[in-house]
Amino acid sequence: MAWWSDLVRDEPGFAERVRARFAVRKHGTMATLRRDGSPRISGTEFDFDGGHLRLGSLPGAVKALDLRRDPRVALHCPTEDTPADAPGAWGGDAKIAGRAHEEPPGEDGSHRFRIELTEVVLTRVGDPPDHLVIESWHPGRGLRRRRRD
Repeated sequence: MAWWSDLVRDEPGFAERVRARFAVRKHGTMATLRRDGSPRISGTEFDFDGGHLRLGSLPGAVKALDLRRDPRVALHCPTEDTPADAPGAWGGDAKIAGRAHEEPPGEDGSHRFRIELTEVVLTRVGDPPDHLVIESWHPGRGLRRRRRD
């Protein structure tokens, strides 16, 4: 199993860049799987604390019920448009795939999950801004960088 603390230990600069993308706004996007296997997209808030990436939801929320049934999850940072006059100034786009592990409920009965990481990806405009740089981290494989023209 790999947790956020493992990524921070192994690749602190990359982890900080990814976390910064998730911090640009309060709400990001989460994908879960419905009972029939089709995807469900939901807005959610992320919390990076104590070496873990966590998320929560209101009691009985369908996204939480999805995660109880099938813990596979994909998270996408809040989005920002690439500045038209300065594409290289765009901070990038971060995605995290993993498995949700339910934690004890909050005092209000809310659902809480800790995310085990299976993949972390950061895509950004290169320098010069004529290509993309795609960085991906997987447990046991480490960080890889690719260029896409």
